[in-house]
Amino acid sequence: MNIQYTFDSYQEEASKTAIYKNKLIYPVLGLTGEAGEVANKVKKILRDKDGKLDIDDKDSICKELGDVLWYLAACATDLGLDMNDIAVKNLEKLNSRAERNTISGDGDNR
Repeated sequence: MNIQYTFDSYQEEASKTAIYKNKLIYPVLGLTGEAGEVANKVKKILRDKDGKLDIDDKDSICKELGDVLWYLAACATDLGLDMNDIAVKNLEKLNSRAERNTISGDGDNR
């Protein structure tokens, strides 16, 4: 399958598969659960394989990251936000931090 999506087109397509009723609550919980699954897979690779990923590991993590992406899109849709705008604003924030040499450190408003 070689379908190409933008953030916006992905968000639109993903919303067609949303069947939940609890707006925002359901996808936020799903997002944290799926992110935890990604972390758990990486944890087991560190434990069992000394951190060495093989093609199956990458494929498995890719699938979990896809689930993270779906829930992120659902959160954005429920909030009336555009995923492309989210991506642009995030890169603007990071570029600003890089220019000001504040990438490291903590705090949202650095």
